[in-house]
Amino acid sequence: MSNKYDVTQYDRPSVSVDVLLFTIEEGELKILLIKRNEEPFLGTWALPGGFVRIEESLDDAAKRELFEESGVKNIYLEQLFTFGAPKRDPRTRVITVTYMALAGKSEWKLSSSGDAQDAAFFKVDGLPKLAFDHAEIVKYGLERLRNKLGYTNIVLGLLPGAFTLTELQKVYEIILKTKIDKRNFRKKILSTGLISASGKKLEGIAHRPAMLYTFKNKKIVITD
Repeated sequence: MSNKYDVTQYDRPSVSVDVLLFTIEEGELKILLIKRNEEPFLGTWALPGGFVRIEESLDDAAKRELFEESGVKNIYLEQLFTFGAPKRDPRTRVITVTYMALAGKSEWKLSSSGDAQDAAFFKVDGLPKLAFDHAEIVKYGLERLRNKLGYTNIVLGLLPGAFTLTELQKVYEIILKTKIDKRNFRKKILSTGLISASGKKLEGIAHRPAMLYTFKNKKIVITD
């Protein structure tokens, strides 16, 4: 009896990557979308992403697809979750590994190529109809983002290296879409141990300049 592995005896689903890139612009939480340039869902907005090449890692595939379809590069990405419903893609069985990132939008000049006609940021509460199961993926990503605000440094990419508590609170309010009591916020965020005082204060302020804080962990933590 042979124990040799026969690859032809097993189904081989395709593997893709999809990227959720969030940013804050004009006081709104936004996400990057691309307009598809091919079937299925030709002309429909979708998350940046595509198929993983046989010789590349998942991380490299996510970075490549993000750059090819939107022009965005040099962004720290972290794996979020895997979606594998049998009929999520009408072409064939496709399992997609999703990535998430939060970063300041001013760093990029969007451009589209390859499988994308266009690339743009949309407010998360005003998204167009999305291709595949990308609406479900965005919903999941938003839930994870909001749930992690209280115990990770997930918003690190949306803030300068040193920030005031007021700036940090504003980011939380934009993501959570709710006003937060100033005193309670400061008490809670300081109790988490996520941030520490930098010993410096905001310059150019005439009256009682605010203390600047930094995240203790300088590497973004998205997943547990």
